[in-house]
Amino acid sequence: MINQNSPTSQDLPHFDAVVVGGSYAGMSAALQLARACRTVLVIDQGQPRNERAEKAHGCLGWDGVAPAHILEMGRQQLLAYDRVQWATDQAITATGSLETGFAIHCASGSCYQARRLILAHGVVDQLPDIPGLAERWGETVLHCPYCHGYEICGTNIGVLIASKAEAMDQVKALSQWGAITAFHAGALTTTDVEELSRDLKAIGAALEASALVGVTEKATLRLADGSVRKMEALFVQPDSSLASDLSTRLGCAIEDAGCITTDSAKQTTIPGVFACGDAARFAGNVALAVGEGALAGVAAHRSLLGLLT
Repeated sequence: MINQNSPTSQDLPHFDAVVVGGSYAGMSAALQLARACRTVLVIDQGQPRNERAEKAHGCLGWDGVAPAHILEMGRQQLLAYDRVQWATDQAITATGSLETGFAIHCASGSCYQARRLILAHGVVDQLPDIPGLAERWGETVLHCPYCHGYEICGTNIGVLIASKAEAMDQVKALSQWGAITAFHAGALTTTDVEELSRDLKAIGAALEASALVGVTEKATLRLADGSVRKMEALFVQPDSSLASDLSTRLGCAIEDAGCITTDSAKQTTIPGVFACGDAARFAGNVALAVGEGALAGVAAHRSLLGLLT
């Protein structure tokens, strides 16, 4: 591990690339640069987005494996390359440009210099303020049917709708996996409930008129009228936001959805700065994160060679 003591700008440890975020996308990006014989530093806080999930699914070769095991194996393989270093830290500021290089300052006081910077810090999820959701997040309160749907296929599945406008799409997206009942958090009017109930019934789903007020046991949903509904799982659409403000500090453009704008090579609107994984695509999928990381790592290397336009 690296632990520098606030060096001056002349003394900053230099790397060909610094990767902020050491989960699936970040390690995948770092691996491509390591394979290209480049010096790489990965800065990671140790807070992967899916740390609550018991198993990861949908990633070829790792289907059904615990996320922590995948990350540990990846880290061991990455650190086997002698040009790769790892800092358990939080990157809090970054300055610089393609011409001058980038200075990355961390919460510990450590500072590093990089010719290229890759942002793979991911996102944080904010769940609706309903008792019981957070405690079951990643277990029976879920967000991705491709990650978790197969194991509960054919059962009674709940979905907490984000709004009336989004409800039909949310329900249709889950309809392959089971009998869907939609729930709401109290924002629907009586008219909304009547109209949405009719529309959902037409596609074989149902809507509970009473608002969801809590979740207990495995996935027992408690409603405002005092009744309960036992579900196998509840799907929720969290509000996701970038886990770091480094991109905005650097001046990178941000998409309306909140992720970092990148081109087809995963370069941001700031030359020399790349972004990948959930930070650049709110997908929440291990396989996509690994693929995007590989793309960003190769592109960063080509940029170092002057081959990226």
